[in-house]
Amino acid sequence: MNKELTGFVKVWEAAVRKSAGPKKRSNSIFTPMSVAHVDDDDESRHGDGDGVSQVEKILPNGDFFTGQWLDNGPHGQGKYLWTDGCMYVGEWQRGGIMGKGRFSWPSGATYEGDFKGGYMDGKGTYIGSSGDTYKGCWVMDLRHGQGTQSYPNGDFYDGEWRKGLQNGHGRYQWKNGNHYIGQWRNGLFYGNGTMMWSNGNRYDGCWEEGLPKGNGTFRWGDGSFYVGVWSKDPKEQSGTYYPSGSCAGHLEWDPQELFSVDLVDCIVSACEKVSIYPSQKSLSMLEESKMSKKGTEGNGRARGMSVDARISNYSSEDGSYASYDSSRSPQVNNSVPRVPHLRLKPPKRQGETISKGHKNYDLMLNLQLGIRHAVGRPAPSTSLDLKSSAFDPKEKVWTKFPPEGSKHTPPHPSCEFRWKDYCPVVFRALRKLFKVDPADYMISLCGNDALRELSSPGKSGSFFYLTNDDRYMIKTMKKSEVKVFLRMLPGYYKHVRAFENTLVTRFFGLHCVKLTGTAQKKVRFVIMGNLFCSQYAIHRRFDLKGSTFGRTTDKPESEIEPTTTLKDLDLNYIFRLRKSWFQEFCRQVDRDCTFLEQERIMDYSMLVGLHFRGMSCNDAVTPPGYSPGPQTPTGNGNFDDGAPRLSGVDVDHLVVDPSRWIQLGINMPARAELTLRKSCDTPQLVGEPTGELYEIIIFFGIIDILQDYDISKKLEHAYKSFQYDPTSISAVDPRLYSRRFRDFIFRVFVED
Repeated sequence: MNKELTGFVKVWEAAVRKSAGPKKRSNSIFTPMSVAHVDDDDESRHGDGDGVSQVEKILPNGDFFTGQWLDNGPHGQGKYLWTDGCMYVGEWQRGGIMGKGRFSWPSGATYEGDFKGGYMDGKGTYIGSSGDTYKGCWVMDLRHGQGTQSYPNGDFYDGEWRKGLQNGHGRYQWKNGNHYIGQWRNGLFYGNGTMMWSNGNRYDGCWEEGLPKGNGTFRWGDGSFYVGVWSKDPKEQSGTYYPSGSCAGHLEWDPQELFSVDLVDCIVSACEKVSIYPSQKSLSMLEESKMSKKGTEGNGRARGMSVDARISNYSSEDGSYASYDSSRSPQVNNSVPRVPHLRLKPPKRQGETISKGHKNYDLMLNLQLGIRHAVGRPAPSTSLDLKSSAFDPKEKVWTKFPPEGSKHTPPHPSCEFRWKDYCPVVFRALRKLFKVDPADYMISLCGNDALRELSSPGKSGSFFYLTNDDRYMIKTMKKSEVKVFLRMLPGYYKHVRAFENTLVTRFFGLHCVKLTGTAQKKVRFVIMGNLFCSQYAIHRRFDLKGSTFGRTTDKPESEIEPTTTLKDLDLNYIFRLRKSWFQEFCRQVDRDCTFLEQERIMDYSMLVGLHFRGMSCNDAVTPPGYSPGPQTPTGNGNFDDGAPRLSGVDVDHLVVDPSRWIQLGINMPARAELTLRKSCDTPQLVGEPTGELYEIIIFFGIIDILQDYDISKKLEHAYKSFQYDPTSISAVDPRLYSRRFRDFIFRVFVED
């Protein structure tokens, strides 16, 4: 009988080779195996003592199985051969394909990776017959999650997928060197993105259905650029050309050439079509032994569980998805990250949109006109080595903006105003140092989208405005604050240039609007980066100083929202950073505090934002597994989700250095440990650790760095010292403040 079975296998293999045709690889589809002696007609069993036996079965329809068997089906390692040439070798679980395995097609295509319920599901690699290769995440036979795709023509894609198509954030590189990095939808460029050509030209802005649509900037390699509203319909196209220095070589350029010339060859290749999916292959032995279980369909899926239903479990927030697999449900539940019991309302955008009729609508128009003029006007290439004269407080430029326009300013619907730029050369250098692209900067601040005004002014009386994309924050300033800022500007510039990972606020511009007429109102404001500009929802935010007097919000838990800024005595966590990050964090806090102490600055604080992984704003908790965001490998071989929205210049670095997606204080994976304070007369700044840990993405930075220890703060210190413990109040000498701040921060942030 052994010879008969061996002969059958050889005849079967020859038939398969013949059906595979000339594309079939030369290697046998069988790995070496021995055919055991059998006493039955078509089956051999070898027990192993625990109910699992080794069998070889020739099935009635001609299929062949060899491997481990338990009760009425395969269980363990096994190989299944179909008569059409398809083959699966790998793990089985109670009659179904489940676990690690390899599926091959007669064309020579292969998939090697995870299977669930017969589907390619998990992480795996598909290599097509033509060389088409995908390596990444799958859900129910479809590319879904993070993955890379190499095309036979030399193109390459690295990013997110959904239902088999590029969807989310990703980078596509053509063989000729052109590449696109940005948002996708249904396999097309959609949302914010950057196209870079090999000749040095690039487009940054909005896309729709694979084409530029909305605000965007086209830049040439010589530094000149065109900013405007883009559309394939010439009637909807509008914009302004800004030459590079004295060069005016592209004045005759037609913006429609972007569609008719530049993008013609930027075609996204299609993935190789799979002839038949593993889940579509029927298992003859299951039909023969009637192993279908109640409540399940023949393909291993729960009754009523569609592909859309499985994929809908994929969390839109932090990229985890709840994989359906009843046999593994205890393991899945154990992988759910512990999350705190927070009552989170659906997220709302901060602030009120400044639309026509708003009391500050004209002021917003003035700000946008002034910034567009200041940033867009031709200027020589900025060197980072600045002369001392550039920091002179008298180094400022006044520009008049009449409604009818002038030789240097455009007409506008607002009232006449004057615009002042403080130390323009310094701030141009700072923007270059911080890798802020001029065109991106203008689009964020001066595009068609309105600014948003935060609902209430800060304690200092300043008003805050956010750009629509959340990248930048505008803060109104007192004259005294402007003086402090200009005084410390040389030291600030030297400090941020020396330390790339500085945690102090990043400033991009200092300006003033003076309204003409009877009011003669002056509004001074500074433009700075928004620490919480990220794809992650911030669930809790804290403003930490290291003092106790007045350092609580006095709000019940039910009234605390994700936008509520909590204070020192509200803090109920310590933050655990992995060793390498913690060491750099300690060094940088020391450097920043030393700088602020030297500048006689006090009353600053550490702003901290927490995103609890596995938590959405309706308290739906999903296990981690896949991340729709760009990922950075960690030291233990796992992947941490985390990527901020990026400016055009950042894109250049990310193409070759994905690790820049996570920076000190930005999108950092960490753990938060719950603490409890002892009830006592003296407020306890840091509670006792409880051992209850949460996986988080943490953001932090040092803010409010423009308050010096002036006469008003000295009087405040003297007055409050009579009534309260002098060490508990915020207004103290900069040296004492720096020491107290560091001591507190190094108790809150610890090494994991």
